[in-house]
Amino acid sequence: MFHVVQYRPLRLITQKSLSSMCLKLMFSRPVAFAQIWKSWFSSHSLVGNKNIILMGPPGAGKTTIGRIVGQKLDCSVIDIDDDVLETTWNMSVSEKLQDVGNEQFLEEEGKALLKFSASGSVISLTGSNPMHAAGMQHMKKNGIVVYLDVPTTVIMSRLKSMKVDRIVGQSPGISLKDILQFRKQFYKRWYDIRVLCGDVAAEVVAEKVLDAVKRYQNSELETFISTRCSRSGRSMEKDSCKYFSDVVTEGLAPDGGLFVPERGLPKFTAGEWQSLIEATYIERAQVILERCIHPADIPASKLAEIIGTAYGENFTCSKIAPVRHLAGNQFLLELFHGPTASFKDFALQIVPHIFAYCIPRSCNYLVLVATSGDTGSAVLDGFSRLHDSDKQRIAVMNFFPEDGVSPIQKSQMIGCQKENAWSVGVKSDFDFCQTAIKQIFTNSDYTGFLTVEYGTALAAANSINWARLLPQIVYHASAYLDLVHQDIIPFGSLVDVCIPTGNFGNILAALYAKMMGVPIRKCVCASNENNVLTDFIKTGVYDLRGRKLIPTFSPAVDILKSSNLERYLHLIANEDGQLVTQLYNQLENQGHFQLRKDLLEKLQQDLVAGWCSEEDCLAAIHSVYSTTGYILDTHTAVAKVVADRLQDRTCPIIISSTAHYSKFAPAILRALRIAEIKQNPLSQLHLLSSYSPLPPVHWGLLETLKKKGNGDHQVCAADMSMLMSRIETLIQNHFM
Repeated sequence: MFHVVQYRPLRLITQKSLSSMCLKLMFSRPVAFAQIWKSWFSSHSLVGNKNIILMGPPGAGKTTIGRIVGQKLDCSVIDIDDDVLETTWNMSVSEKLQDVGNEQFLEEEGKALLKFSASGSVISLTGSNPMHAAGMQHMKKNGIVVYLDVPTTVIMSRLKSMKVDRIVGQSPGISLKDILQFRKQFYKRWYDIRVLCGDVAAEVVAEKVLDAVKRYQNSELETFISTRCSRSGRSMEKDSCKYFSDVVTEGLAPDGGLFVPERGLPKFTAGEWQSLIEATYIERAQVILERCIHPADIPASKLAEIIGTAYGENFTCSKIAPVRHLAGNQFLLELFHGPTASFKDFALQIVPHIFAYCIPRSCNYLVLVATSGDTGSAVLDGFSRLHDSDKQRIAVMNFFPEDGVSPIQKSQMIGCQKENAWSVGVKSDFDFCQTAIKQIFTNSDYTGFLTVEYGTALAAANSINWARLLPQIVYHASAYLDLVHQDIIPFGSLVDVCIPTGNFGNILAALYAKMMGVPIRKCVCASNENNVLTDFIKTGVYDLRGRKLIPTFSPAVDILKSSNLERYLHLIANEDGQLVTQLYNQLENQGHFQLRKDLLEKLQQDLVAGWCSEEDCLAAIHSVYSTTGYILDTHTAVAKVVADRLQDRTCPIIISSTAHYSKFAPAILRALRIAEIKQNPLSQLHLLSSYSPLPPVHWGLLETLKKKGNGDHQVCAADMSMLMSRIETLIQNHFM
């Protein structure tokens, strides 16, 4: 298994000269795109005489696209069907298949591949080549495999028009569609690069292949910067570029800012999004994350393994993030089917595995996280699912407000403690916990001491970590595609999204999805009585003076300092890190800041906001249950109230249901006007279950509460020195 600590030097040493020479070539004189490609590839022999190998189902256009790519690069083109198999066999491929049958054909085809060698060429495979493991291993040794990913419906249509009536594997009772679906597992096993094709011209696909290969060879173009980095500072820091694996490990930028991709997020065309309409959630996640994470950081095959592990058996619903019609033009995006019953599972079932892959094996890591409720149990559960060898070098410490979460949330965080995962209750609020972690990360004396004394580095798992945001983009995109798939809207029609918002991470992911091409009109920010974000979005003034945190029925959004807002301000300020620094220095020193008028206008093009009282929250839960039998959790109820007030009903609105109601049983029982509320969390869930609610009580919560597990946890005063002491003690106990 390759890890980035081993892979990174390869990128820096062998590709730095390549990419810098390529950049000089691209910008030194105005030459045509095709000439750039020819010059670059010919001077570097297709990066060490490697081949570009086109792979995909029959009908994907491999032969035609291969010829176009070869012509653009001025290199030889080899079609395995025509130039290898038929030459070797002295008969047509169809005759050979009819002569020897399916199994023998695959074996003969594989043998032909094993005898074949080429360099510096564009090679078009047959549709069945990937089904022969030894043959594909031989081809990959000297090639970059490009998967032409064409939707099955498009392939079926093409094969019908081509009058193809027989392919390898076809037999009575097995449909062409079944064969194409079966083959996908082999294509996914071998590719280095995926190109979403859709039903577009071969010339367009060929350009996409060239772009994809260029990206594959130029990982140094996908760097990250701090939201507080000035433009002049960027040029000075080019020698210390940060890549995806770096920002996953480091979490917070050294200057106190948050990491963002320097060149922004990838854009998908309408056709590319449409090609994902028929895809499963896992397939959508794979495609989207591949475009956001360079293969030099995590190869496609490893990323597929991580996604499959994260979403395979850990979610109770096969659709992972289903969209349910609520009423009228309102739809619920159910984000609570993961093991800890909140939307945090979508990121935190993936991030631990990404983290374990990216970090050096020469160092131990302690992951610090602050939670207002849901993040804690999700982090603990996610990191506890790592392989045993990874748990020995990675531990997690979760800080939460001791009296600022629901009883079930606290029981869950205590119950999720494992040999490498602990919870610490802090006698303060979430804002203190979050600020304390930021201060610890920027205390170079302390972090340096931990590294030197104990060989342990600190990392963050809050949504300040860039890797936490990416999986959230997926479910916002997937929700839109599901509405199209269900024929509720045609592709291209706009939707609004309404999200209960505290730390601004979830709604930022929706804004990122919009930037990437998902047709979202407005993002509706829903606050509870801690409505600092609502005021800010309406006025442009972020003002914490005189504000005190109000404990509510929706504790996950009981937040006054919204960390991820900084990333959005950096975006709308055209990446002006100096301005962001000024704003946040003013917030830190004076307790407030105000946006310029032009930036407020930009912000209001994307966002609208409202807030919900405690009474209205409970009333919404009661009303929806009375009319539909469906129980909203308290956070979703906040969003429902705000959506009712702000939506103009000209387009559908997708409400993010961010947690399962089971986590907030006392408030739910009160909303449903059930008189007897027992104090024991498990008894509360059994009482709710007796009402046969929709959806059912969450199984994961029941199982966690039934376990005695680690029934105790540490409690700490709101004192920085005490928190740092607890961290040091944990490191000594776990790693030494």
